[in-house]
Order: sequence, then C-alpha cells, then structure tokens
Amino acid sequence: MAELKSDNLLEMMKFHLTTDAGKKLTKKIGLVYQLNIAPKKLGVDEVTYIIDLKKGDVIKGEYEGGKPDVIFSFKDDDFLEIATGKMNPQVAFMRELEFSSEIHS
Repeated sequence: MAELKSDNLLEMMKFHLTTDAGKKLTKKIGLVYQLNIAPKKLGVDEVTYIIDLKKGDVIKGEYEGGKPDVIFSFKDDDFLEIATGKMNPQVAFMRELEFSSEIHS
C-alpha cells in the first residue's frame, strides 16, 4: 500500500473524533465517507480511507458496513491542500476536469 502525505492528517482526524467536539460532529453528521486517495494520478495505486461519522472512526481500507454514503477521489497533494484550507474543492475538481478533457481530446 502506498504511503501518502495525507496519512498523518487522517490519523489526526481519527484522534479528533474521540474528543467531545468530534463526538458532536459524529452525532450531527451521521454519514460514512469513502476517500480514495492517489499518490500522483487518480485511479492509480489509490489508498482507501473510510471516515465513519456514524461510529466516529477513521479506517484505512474498505468499508465493511455496506455502501458508504459518499465517495470522493483525490490526488494526495490536492486532498492535503483542500483539508488545510489552501485550495477550494471546486478548483481541484475543475483542474481534474481540464486534465481529463485534454487526455480525451
């Protein structure tokens, strides 16, 4: 499994969900998110994380409780920039669309 720059951030998120603030967030949201994070290129060597805001946990690997409510795919650098507020998620999405349309042209 590939090492990601995002691994540490997701471990911090796992810890945060054990705090009172994290428990409030879990209770408020109640959804399961799947993050597919690729080291360089979407679809290649992706690492899957489950952010379970029903149980308040972050798991590296596939979700075993059925289907997640939401699935996102990110490049590692983009996920870090979005998670730390350095990039707007719409910008990352549009960059990927532009790249994808260049490949298919």
